[in-house]
Amino acid sequence: MSAAAPRYALYYAPDAETALWRFGSSIIGYDAARAADLPVPDLPGFDAESWHALTAEPRRYGFHGTLKAPFRLAADAGAAALETAAADLAKTCHPFSLPPLEAALIGPFVALVPKVPCPQLGDLAETVTLGLDPFRAALTPAEIARRRPERLSARQAGYLAAHGYPYVREEFRFHMTLTGPLPEGVRDHAFNALRDAFAGSGAATPIAVTELCLFVQPAPGERFRLKRRFPLGGDAPRRALKY
Repeated sequence: MSAAAPRYALYYAPDAETALWRFGSSIIGYDAARAADLPVPDLPGFDAESWHALTAEPRRYGFHGTLKAPFRLAADAGAAALETAAADLAKTCHPFSLPPLEAALIGPFVALVPKVPCPQLGDLAETVTLGLDPFRAALTPAEIARRRPERLSARQAGYLAAHGYPYVREEFRFHMTLTGPLPEGVRDHAFNALRDAFAGSGAATPIAVTELCLFVQPAPGERFRLKRRFPLGGDAPRRALKY
């Protein structure tokens, strides 16, 4: 399987009509449900050009919380079979409430994280990661190198080899990224600006997790798009996204 093949990912993504989706998408300047650019938000202390540069990385992936990290399909796997397996897997998982989120600094970037632990998120991520691993192609040497394996713990390195992502099982930490790596000189200011913007957005309330979302990156360098939503714990029709 070529490294230039499409990549897929299973994410949590809020419904496009929620305040949380509107907030996150506006901050990164991209709506992955419509595959459309959005105006740069008005944040104190940042002009449009600088903020656009600081959010380039999350804009590539769309607003989301990772459940199963991006992967290419194995040589004997197909996209249709992946969708069927994801839909079937979603039916075995129960909907639950996501606790209120808050802005936090995670290393050099800002993300939204749950204010209190949510074991259901970890359970869902583990179920999706293990259940869909048969569809995942092995990482290329370049993909492994990008994960900086020399900086990982032994356990994380083992998970990288086994699952293509180091932060699974007990290493999993749910977050919804809002920026790329921030220079130290602007890190605190960006955090404060995003914390205040989030507090005023109406999005800092509990929200139901009712769907598993399939994102696709058609080719390297392109942005991920929200392709399909699969309902958790039910037989409701799959929702295909038009773009």
